[in-house]
Amino acid sequence: MNIDKKKSLLLLTAVALGTVAYNALKPVISRPDVVEPFDLDKYLGKWFEIARLDFRWERGLSQVSAEYTKNKDGTIRVNNQGYSEEKERWKQSIGKAKFVNSSHEGALKVSFFGPFYSGYHIVKITPDYSYALVFGDNLDYMWILGRNTEIPDKIRNEFLTYALQCGYETGKLVWTKH
Repeated sequence: MNIDKKKSLLLLTAVALGTVAYNALKPVISRPDVVEPFDLDKYLGKWFEIARLDFRWERGLSQVSAEYTKNKDGTIRVNNQGYSEEKERWKQSIGKAKFVNSSHEGALKVSFFGPFYSGYHIVKITPDYSYALVFGDNLDYMWILGRNTEIPDKIRNEFLTYALQCGYETGKLVWTKH
């Protein structure tokens, strides 16, 4: 084996070990309680992002929204978009979601990149499906969503209190500009 192949194998091994270590040490919520019963038909439609824990795809975006529609195969089409003021253009990502267990539970998995899925756990929702609190698979991902861009203080405080109790750093939330 030549030296370049050995270096490549060593580099790949180091990256793989680093990824395993990162995922093992990351704070993880094993099984957050999700909304049950959950009504997909009420959840479908357009949601505005009110707040998020920032991450690479959404960094610097304003006017962020997500639209959920049913696909013919039973999955859910996810259309996320937001405006980058720095680049002066809209950014869009189309994905699909599936229920983890039952369609009556707010536990879904979402993919924007082929076979790779991430958790999308609807942990709180108002009775009229106007506001939702969504957790990812770990403490790095959280969203507050609404059917409009404003949230009443009472609901905001309830969601923030619950997120804090679950270990989220709500002080790091980015409140989305619309």
